[in-house]
Amino acid sequence: MKLIIDRYELPYSIPGDCLLKPLDDESGYQPDIIVLDKGELSKEPRWQKESIITLGGSVRLVVEVVSNNWQNDYLRKVGDYELMGIPEYWIVDYLGLGGRRFIGEPKSPTLSVYTMVDGEYEVRQFRGNDRVESVAFPELELTVQQIFEG
Repeated sequence: MKLIIDRYELPYSIPGDCLLKPLDDESGYQPDIIVLDKGELSKEPRWQKESIITLGGSVRLVVEVVSNNWQNDYLRKVGDYELMGIPEYWIVDYLGLGGRRFIGEPKSPTLSVYTMVDGEYEVRQFRGNDRVESVAFPELELTVQQIFEG
């Protein structure tokens, strides 16, 4: 992603350390990857002092890599990120750990891309040699397999 940001001179950044925190929530999330819109960061009340993001408009993309607690990625985070208005959320399930209702049967490695449409997430799933389609990075030319191998 950093290469695409640099190559196309996009006004995005990938911070090394950042916390996503819904305004009414006491806890927050530290995503595996977060892509921020530099132009929107000035609106963030806690960014300069604490590296905390509370407004979904500051985020272009959040990426979470699934681990054994896959329920957090597929249930809690999807709901919270949707409520925050984060426009795009990827769940990278390279081991096919997610529940059958989320990745289908038989379970297999899946990249789920949640995209905001009229205030709600729509999900598209990609597997194997599927080319990943991204709203934040329309010029992305990677397959799921290439991402999983990276």
